[in-house]
Parts: sequence; C-alpha cells; structure tokens
Amino acid sequence: MMKPCVILTVLVAAMPAAAQQSFGAPEGCEAVLTVQNKGCVMTNVWHCEADAPGEQWIALITLAGVFSVQKVDAEFQWIEAYKLTGNERLVTPAEDPASLTDLFDNQIDTWDFTLETDDGTERNVGYDLLTGETTEIDGEVLLNTEYQGRTIDGDGNEIDASSGRQYVSEKHRMFFFGENWPQDDPEQVIDMSPVEFIYPGEPGFFSDSPKYECNVIESGFQP
Repeated sequence: MMKPCVILTVLVAAMPAAAQQSFGAPEGCEAVLTVQNKGCVMTNVWHCEADAPGEQWIALITLAGVFSVQKVDAEFQWIEAYKLTGNERLVTPAEDPASLTDLFDNQIDTWDFTLETDDGTERNVGYDLLTGETTEIDGEVLLNTEYQGRTIDGDGNEIDASSGRQYVSEKHRMFFFGENWPQDDPEQVIDMSPVEFIYPGEPGFFSDSPKYECNVIESGFQP
C-alpha cells in the first residue's frame, strides 16, 4: 500500500488492542473504507467534496493513535502528507509520475518523483509490477504486485532501498500493504497485509483501534 520510502518502525504497547472507538471524517467529507492490517496497523479512507475527482485521504493508525494522514490522487500519486515525523508535499510536475493507469494497462509502472519534506527534498525512484496473480482477502479480489524503490536525499545520498510485494485494487484505485524488506537484508521481512475490509454500517467501520498482531512489540510500515 504505498510507495517504498523509508521503512519506519513504530513502537507500540505490548497489550491487546483497546475497545474500538469512532474515527470521524472531517466536515464535508465521506468515510468510505476501513482496512485492518497485520502488524497492528489500520487505515481509514475518506473522500471530500472540495477535492478533485479521484482524490482520497488515508489515515494510518497504530495503537499510539494516528501516525499520518495523506492525500493521493486518482493515479495514487502522493500529493501531500502530514506525519508525526514531518510533513511532505509532491513536487510537480514529477519526472516520471506514478500511474495506476499505466500499471493496469501495461503491467508495469516506473516512477521518479520528488517530495518536499521538512528536512529537504527526497527523490523516490522505482517501479511497480503486476505479477499476473490475484489474491482474495475478506471478499476483495486484489492484484498482486512486486516493487523495488530507492529514496535519495537532496545531496544525492541513498537513504533507503527496499523491495516487496503489495496488493493493488482496481475497484478502489489504491495500493494496500503486503510484505517488504530492505534490499541489503532480504531476510528482514515485514508483513503488513490486509486482513479485513470494512464498509459503512459494518462493525468496526472507521474505528481507531488496530486489532491484529497488537501483542507484537514492534510494527513496521511504510507510509
């Protein structure tokens, strides 16, 4: 779910998930989807009337609360993100924009885009590849992908290089987490795969409490 920038490790309490609470979408917006993932991380997704067609907002939530909120467009380009680690904004036009349309049409999408962060610019270069296989999770048919990516700082230094397998949905025009690992240590696999897809009116919709593998001390994800 989401391009391979720096793999972040979030310490969470070694306790069961708290009782589910509500997580309200902002005024003028509609809550559309909750995804509970492995690794004690969940996502809430909403659309807003003021945004362009196809734009979506995604909140990543751990036991400690909301870690980040990011806005993506219809091609799943990161437009802006607000994180505990700092804010990010896409520099446009991108050298090679991320494109779900290209991925669905050609089975591969290369990308080369730059984010303006609180610490300077970060260039992200890599590709997503459809494997030709599908996986069904909680009734959702997802396309399987593989990816590789590098993050380079404003001085040209590589600050992250990772590979992995993710899922992408034609229905939602979204990536979802899967497995990822550092390119220099492929044994260090983090599995953040979806477990539940929850819709309006269903129990747990727009909760703020992740529920899977929350007895594990560390949870890694790539926002």
